[in-house]
Parts: sequence; C-alpha cells; structure tokens
Amino acid sequence: MKSLFFSMLFLLSFLFFLANNGEAAVPCTTVDANAAACLGFATGMAAKPSDACCNGLRQLAQTVKSVDDKKAICRCLKVGAKSLGIQDRFLSMIPQACNIKVDFPVSVNTNCETIH
Repeated sequence: MKSLFFSMLFLLSFLFFLANNGEAAVPCTTVDANAAACLGFATGMAAKPSDACCNGLRQLAQTVKSVDDKKAICRCLKVGAKSLGIQDRFLSMIPQACNIKVDFPVSVNTNCETIH
C-alpha cells in the first residue's frame, strides 16, 4: 500500500512537472519528498504533524526564493491534495502546528495564482 502511494505521488508529480516545466522553480518531486511525512496528519490519521513532517516543510520553506517558487509549491501541493484525500481542516493547521510562517492561506481551495 505504501509503495502504491509513493508510485501515485511520483506519477502525479511527474505529470504536473511536465505540464509546468517552464514555470516550476521548485519541482514537485522536491515538494513531495519534503511533504510526504505530513500525509498522516493531513488525512486525519495522526493526532499531530510528525517531526519529520515539520522538518520537511522547514526544508521546503528554505528553498523559496521568489513568488514563482511559492506558486509552484502551492500547485504541487494542490495536485497531491486532490488525489490523496487530504482534509482541508487538518492541512490548514500544519503551519501553526509546525511553527512555520506562510504568507498565504494553506488550503486545498487556495488560488495559487493569487499568491504574491
């Protein structure tokens, strides 16, 4: 089951990367690798984000150098969220739970193109 999840995640990320290869400054494979440990909490299966989740997101936050990076990360996360059963109420709690500052609403409904 775990290998199926990672296979699906990789496939979705790869397809998204191909569709946006000129835009994405931060590739979806990087986003997926850093956010994968958050899946348990984001789907409601874990009581809190794991240390691996928070550490991965901190690493991801350090890769952000521009608005285009933020938009690319947002797009990648939305693709994964739709296909993996991410629950918005848990997803939106992750930045505060991990003590990570995010300059835009973390939600499956965020319009990534409006991020600045």
